[in-house]
Amino acid sequence: MKKTYHIEVDCVNCAGKMEQAAAKTAGVAAVTVNFMGQKMVVEFAEGADPAAVMRQVQKNCKKATRDGEIFL
Repeated sequence: MKKTYHIEVDCVNCAGKMEQAAAKTAGVAAVTVNFMGQKMVVEFAEGADPAAVMRQVQKNCKKATRDGEIFL
């Protein structure tokens, strides 16, 4: 399952850090962060709970950069 989330990030570097942090999160099969579009597309692993996975993605992204926000 794929879902798109609105994000707010100030720089391309921070968008890259968010993408890397999200990709390392358990339950995420693939992720793409679009800086210009201010969105994150997440493909979830089979059987993963999207809500729980995204809560962890938010935590991991905040650790990677304080400059970004994901709106669930």
